[in-house]
Amino acid sequence: FAVIEATRITEDGKIVPTSSVGNNSAYCEVADKIIIEVNSWQSEDLEGMHDVYQGFALPPNRKPIPITHPGDRIGTPFLEIDASKVVAIVETDGPDRNSPFKPIDDNSRKIAGFLLDFYGNEVKQGRMPKNLLPLQSGVGNIPNAVLDGLLHSDLEHLTSYTEVIQDGMIDLIDAGKLDVASATAFSLSPDYAHKMNENAAFYRDHIILRPQEISNHPEVIRRLGVIGANGMIEADIYGNVNSTHVMGSRMMNGIGGSGDFTRNAYISAFVSPSTAKNGAISAIVPMVSHVDHTEHDGMVIITEQGIADLRGLAPRQRAPKIIENCAHPDFRPMLQDYYERALRDCKFKHTPHLLGEAYNWHTRFLETGTMQQG
Repeated sequence: FAVIEATRITEDGKIVPTSSVGNNSAYCEVADKIIIEVNSWQSEDLEGMHDVYQGFALPPNRKPIPITHPGDRIGTPFLEIDASKVVAIVETDGPDRNSPFKPIDDNSRKIAGFLLDFYGNEVKQGRMPKNLLPLQSGVGNIPNAVLDGLLHSDLEHLTSYTEVIQDGMIDLIDAGKLDVASATAFSLSPDYAHKMNENAAFYRDHIILRPQEISNHPEVIRRLGVIGANGMIEADIYGNVNSTHVMGSRMMNGIGGSGDFTRNAYISAFVSPSTAKNGAISAIVPMVSHVDHTEHDGMVIITEQGIADLRGLAPRQRAPKIIENCAHPDFRPMLQDYYERALRDCKFKHTPHLLGEAYNWHTRFLETGTMQQG
């Protein structure tokens, strides 16, 4: 069974999606039976915002996806399904279940400032155009603060090719700074979801919602030169990133599209405060307790302490830069001590680790208040 949501069903049986296209096209293609939930809470003015491309074929008959700009439309505004599969239509009027973002604090502004300065230098060095390359933003308070930083910058005629549109991108559209945003879904706070419903006819000229297999397609991301900024739980001193699991096993959230964009982006940054739990836990650790993004994919690490540009650096060049630039001062001496002893004592020097200590980093600090030496 596939259960999909619709704003309305046309007279000839086509589906007008709601605030998400997601994987509905794929679900309907392989499902035996389909249930359509027609949600009257969603604005009918969303019709025309979607671009549903269903031109996939099995290898060896696949063809290039013809997107060369985030604003390109290559499909239709409707989801077309096999009507013989539809077994029920349910009417609802339920709003999207989204939470408001936290107010932007000083640390968030510092992180946004470091990222914007980095982008500015890339422009100065001739590696990006003045209006940057298409933006990708992960979901969360820190990535949303980065978008707020763009709002207060002098940048104009921005574009976005991302997975999810959140509040900050709506603000950029309202300010006339973001020309077009391409995604697969919204993740808006309740206030902004209401704004979208009230003004969908305006926003559909600036927003395109696509199937997730297009919004997150590796080849398209790479061709467009997308620049990504995603949140993280922790990063280690060599640049590996954990974005999903607390203490290695307790899942906080899924990986979402961060894997698709991190590996294929022109520039991929991870942003986070340097500490969590009111300063009790460091977001910079000797070895991440769970790996979502390897040191080969993430290029830039940013906290409120500073920025580490890791491009072209070997592991032993990365560690001092991440410790000095991104770690909180309360944890910096412990990380430096770990790294120096790893350099001295480990048998293989390419990526020096003291595995027993690295695995127990958080536990040992929480139990003793300090890292045991030697």
